Amino acid sequence: MSAVDSNPLLSEAYFPPFEAVKAEHVVPAIREVLANLSNGLDGLEAGVKPTWQGLVEPLERMTDQLSRTWGLVSHLKAVKDSPELRTAVEEVQPETVTIRSRLAQSKPLYEAFKALKEGPEWAKLPEARQRLVEHELRDFELGGVALEGEAKERFNAIQQQLSKLSLKFSNNLQDATKAFKRLATDKREVEGLPPSALGLAAQTARAEGHEDATPENGPWVFTLDLPSYMPVMTHAQNRALREEVYRASLTRASSGEGDNSPVIEEILALRLEKAQLLGYPNHAEVSMASKMATLDRAQGLLEELRQASIGGARQDLKDVQEHAASQGFKEELKHWDVSFWAERLREAKYDIRDEDLRPYFPLERVLDGLFALVEEIFDVKVESASKGEQGEQLDTWHPDVRVFRVLQDGRTKAWFYLDPYSRPSEKRGGAWMGGAVDQSRLLAKGSDALRLPAAYVICNQSPPVDGQPSLMTFREVETVFHEFGHALQHMLTQQHDVSVAGINGVEWDAVELPSQFMENWCYDRRTLMALAKHYKSGEQLPDELFEKIVAARTYRSGSMTLRQLNFASLDLALHSVYTPGEGSSVFTDQHLKEIAMQNSIMAPLPEDRFLCGFAHIFAGGYAAGYFSYKWAETLSADAFAAFEEAGLTDNKAKQSMGRRFRDTILALGGGRAPELVFRDFRGRDPSTEALLRHSGLIPAAAA
Repeated sequence: MSAVDSNPLLSEAYFPPFEAVKAEHVVPAIREVLANLSNGLDGLEAGVKPTWQGLVEPLERMTDQLSRTWGLVSHLKAVKDSPELRTAVEEVQPETVTIRSRLAQSKPLYEAFKALKEGPEWAKLPEARQRLVEHELRDFELGGVALEGEAKERFNAIQQQLSKLSLKFSNNLQDATKAFKRLATDKREVEGLPPSALGLAAQTARAEGHEDATPENGPWVFTLDLPSYMPVMTHAQNRALREEVYRASLTRASSGEGDNSPVIEEILALRLEKAQLLGYPNHAEVSMASKMATLDRAQGLLEELRQASIGGARQDLKDVQEHAASQGFKEELKHWDVSFWAERLREAKYDIRDEDLRPYFPLERVLDGLFALVEEIFDVKVESASKGEQGEQLDTWHPDVRVFRVLQDGRTKAWFYLDPYSRPSEKRGGAWMGGAVDQSRLLAKGSDALRLPAAYVICNQSPPVDGQPSLMTFREVETVFHEFGHALQHMLTQQHDVSVAGINGVEWDAVELPSQFMENWCYDRRTLMALAKHYKSGEQLPDELFEKIVAARTYRSGSMTLRQLNFASLDLALHSVYTPGEGSSVFTDQHLKEIAMQNSIMAPLPEDRFLCGFAHIFAGGYAAGYFSYKWAETLSADAFAAFEEAGLTDNKAKQSMGRRFRDTILALGGGRAPELVFRDFRGRDPSTEALLRHSGLIPAAAA
C-alpha cells in the first residue's frame, strides 16, 4: 500500500479521521487531490456540454474532494496548529491557488456556462440553479477569465502573493498573541480580579511550569487570549497592569520579524492592482459585486447609524469620567481605564457583575437551553452522539470536542462538532462556524438520498478550572447562540446543490442574519430562564438578575455601535480611497485618521496598531465587507421583531413564526436572492427601526 493510499486525508468516509491526520499527510494528500482535479478538468474542458448534466454536475463532483480535503487541513490549522503543519500548508498552498486560478479562468467552462444560460434548458431550471449559474458567471469574471497575456500572468501572480500574505498575517498574529505572557507573583498586582480569572491565570501558570500555582497565592500568568485579557481590562485595580496588557494587545504583530505593517501595505496594494486589472476602480467595488449592498448604500447605512449613536457615545464617556471621578480617580482617563471604570459604573447602575452571573451559565445547561429553543421554534432535535449512522466511532481533534446529531421528523438531518474552549498554544482566537460537509444530492452514497451537512462550531470561552465546569460570561453565552445560528443555516438547508446549500452562495452582507438573530433570544425571558440555572444548586436565575441583564443590554450601546462603525468605515476607506505606496502608510494617512476621529470619542493613541491584528479583513473574508455585520444586524433585528409582534409568550404564534423562519431564511440558502428571502419571511423590505430600538438608539436618532 502506497503512502497516498493509506493517507487519512484522502479518506472517503463521511466523518473525518481526525486522530489519524498528521502534518506529514498534508503535502502528498493535497498533491494527489490536485492531480485528480487537473486531470478531470482536462477531460471536462475537452468535451464539455452546456447542460446541467454535462457541465455543472461533473464540476461539482471533481471540485468536492479539494473542498473537503483542503477544508479539513485549514480547519486543523486553525484549531490544532503546529510548526510542522504550518510548513506543510505553506508548501502546497501555492499549488492550490494555481488550480483555483485555472478553474476560475477556464474559457471552455465559462463559455459553456454562458451557453447554458442562453440555451433551451435555462427556462426549465429552478430558481436556485439559475442563481448558481449566474454566480458562476460572475465568479469567472471576477476570477480573471477575460484577461490575456501579461495581464493574466500578473493577475495570477497577485493571487499567489495575496494567498501567502494572508497566511503570513494570520501566523504573525497568532505568534504575537501566543508570545505574550505576563507573570504576576505579588497579590497586590492582581487585586480586583475575580476568582474565575485568577483560577484561569493560575491554571495557565501551571501549564507554563509553575507547578505550585494556585488561584489564591499565584503565581499567575496572563495572556492576550480574550478569557484572560478581558478580566484584566475590566477588573484589575492595578492600572499599570491594565496599561501593559492593553498596549500589548493594541500593538500585536507590529514590530520585529512578525510585523504585519508591511504585510498590510502589500495586501492593499495588490488588491487595488487586482481590481484595476479586472476593470474596477478599487477593491471595494469588486467586493460589492457579490453583495446585497452597493458601496454608496453601505456607506449610507454606516452614516445613518453613526448619526444615531454619536450622541450616545459622547454621553457614555462623560458618564464614565464622572463616575471615575466620584470614586476618587484623579488622573486623566486613558484608553486602558475606560473598560475598568465602565464596568464599575455598570455595576453601580445595574448592580450586576459578570461574576454574579457565571454560576448560572455552566456550558451544559446553556447548551440544553439552546437546543430546547431550537426544538421549540424550528422543530428539530439536537442530541449528543458518539457514533455515526453506521455505528462507526467518531474521531475528534481534541478531547474537549464533542459531536452532536440534528434530527428532523425523527431522522438525522445534520451533524456538528463543538469545540468550546480557549487553547492559545494551538488554536486561533475568536469564534466561528465552518462547513465540514456540504449538503448534496449528487454526492450522496449508496442508498442515501442526500449527503447530509456537517458543521464545525468553534468558540474560545473560559475552560473548566480546578474541577468546576466551564462557567460562562453572558457574552460567551451570546457567542454560542451566534455561532449556532450560522450552523443552523448550514445544517437546515433545503438546497441540494453544493454551491447554493447552507451559507454557500449567500451574499456576504446577509450571511450574519441567522447568527445575529439567535443572539436576541438571550434576552428573551422564557429562553434565558430555561437555561440559566446555578451549577451547584440548580436554582434558577433570580428574576431581579434577569431584569438587570435586560436593563444593561443597551448600556454603552452608542459606544459599542460606534466602535463597529469605526472598523467598518476604515475597512471601506482602506479599500476604496486609500492609495498605498504614495509616501504615507495606513498609520499616517490623514484621511484614515479623520475617519478614526469621526468614529472615536477618545482620539486613538499615536502608537495604535490595531490594524495589525485586524484578521477579519487581512486574513479572513471581510475585506471591504466588515460593514456586513451592521447590514445583517439590521436584517436580523427586523426578523426578530416579527417574533415580538407575533408574541414571544404565545407558543403557537412563536412556533408558526419559527417554522416560517426555518423554511425561508435557513432553508433557501444561496438559492434565492437574500432581499427576496427576507420579503418571503417578513412580507416587506427591512427597516432599521428594530435595530435602533433594540440598541436603545432611537431617542438619539430623533434628537
